[in-house]
Amino acid sequence: MGPTPKANVCRRLSRRTLGFFARDAGVVQRTNLGILRELVCQVTPAVLGVPGVHPPPGESTKFKNVWTTHSKSPIAYERGRIYFDNYRCCVSSVASEPRKLYEMPKCSKSEKIEDALLWECPVGEILPNPSDYKSSLIALTAHNWLLRISATTGEILEKIYLASYCKFRYLSWDTPQEVIAVKSAQNKGSAMARQAGTQQPVLLYLAVFRVLPFSLVGILEINKKVFANVTDATLSHGILIVMYSSGLVRLYSFQAIIEQFMQQKLDLGCACSQGGTTGTVGEAPFGIPCNVKITDSPSPLFEVSSLENAFQIGGHPWHYIITPNKKKQKGVFHICALKDNSLAKNGIQEMECCSLESDWIYFHPDASGRIIHVGPNQVKVLKLSEVENDSSQHQISEDFVIWANREDRNENLVTVTASGRVVKRNVNLLDDDPEQETFKIVDYEDELDLLSVVAVTQIDAEGKAHLDFHCNEYGTLLKSIPLVESWDVTYSHEVYFDRDLVLHIEQKPNRVFSCYVYQMVCDPGEEEDIVNRKD
Repeated sequence: MGPTPKANVCRRLSRRTLGFFARDAGVVQRTNLGILRELVCQVTPAVLGVPGVHPPPGESTKFKNVWTTHSKSPIAYERGRIYFDNYRCCVSSVASEPRKLYEMPKCSKSEKIEDALLWECPVGEILPNPSDYKSSLIALTAHNWLLRISATTGEILEKIYLASYCKFRYLSWDTPQEVIAVKSAQNKGSAMARQAGTQQPVLLYLAVFRVLPFSLVGILEINKKVFANVTDATLSHGILIVMYSSGLVRLYSFQAIIEQFMQQKLDLGCACSQGGTTGTVGEAPFGIPCNVKITDSPSPLFEVSSLENAFQIGGHPWHYIITPNKKKQKGVFHICALKDNSLAKNGIQEMECCSLESDWIYFHPDASGRIIHVGPNQVKVLKLSEVENDSSQHQISEDFVIWANREDRNENLVTVTASGRVVKRNVNLLDDDPEQETFKIVDYEDELDLLSVVAVTQIDAEGKAHLDFHCNEYGTLLKSIPLVESWDVTYSHEVYFDRDLVLHIEQKPNRVFSCYVYQMVCDPGEEEDIVNRKD
């Protein structure tokens, strides 16, 4: 029996009230973030090192290294939380000094968490349980359990057993905060089967769930008999993306595949029979049978060939970025219209640089439709706009460029021989020569609308890095934060800028991981000025 009319009215009123609260909260949050942006960008000229830049009197902030720790297992960061020991231990980085939120019981290697996503409660929605209004960690374990864990206490709120017929290994958002895709490791087949020349037809599986509460969309197999020469597949925004060894990339509608090839609808917690075995869907040892098996080649929505299957979609209107599928074209990027594959005017982007590491390009994550192209000594922000007098064609133009702070090192070196003869020698350094300032990481802080750029210079035996904040609209340098720890360019590095926090994670040899936490503080010079003024 459904809810009474009175209950329906109450539900509508509560949703409307929540909507008002959400809208008012949004206004307050935007105001607070604007104030925080001003605080973050207050500069100390001595730190910035830029002539002519002066903060208002008594107004400057800096980022201080407040905590450093080391670990033998990978360290992960997500929204103010630092995870250690394969997500078993969680530390909050929001307080003035990081503090432990929880530590889950020790477990065997087969039970460890291999991948995780942070789910945050949507504002203004009615949820079934009180615990649903707090953030959760959606985690995948090594023995194929999908867990929903309280992000504040570590309590397991929901658990689903996936399957025993494959090894699930990766988690990703299909639709952010709404639908997740759980991807299996690729099936290489047994050593005996490979020696006998027998091929395993199924390359991998994709299990797709709606979150909160968990509900199964389906488990799809990627079969080589249907997708010949397939090398990988993934799911993003309702699109199945399939990559082939030839460099071909094909896009399919996942919803159309579900409607055409789902063998049976499965509901978590319900009884099911499969292959003569009966069990409960999502419970061990039965798990979830594969219920979406493609038997005929579906019609692709779109296909394109690109070097190393590199392919991105973005912009307004939709465009895509590829590299022509030839090795000599590496470092050359074509920006084309999705509707008709036409190349945009000035749509061939190639950064003229000589470096060991290649440049990279991607659509700006701020939804402006712009494009970021990063090289060793420059960050180009490109904009996509209509060609004048021709609204059907679009062009690429420079919005702004951020340059590395470098001296002109490509100068003639003069030496004098023993006989007194002057010899001039022209030396051309690589663009990513470690002794020159080189860009390593470029990211975007969406809440403060700032571009963050990590630049590194090798000084004597060690590298020194600084994190620069740039205006996202014009590229103006607003603040520079020196990182106190040395930066070895041969190590793997991640840098996160999250509101008033900067976090640097590095992986050293022999699986040693280090984490450096910086927090925004009032500059001591400002405190002294305030005291002196009071006296």
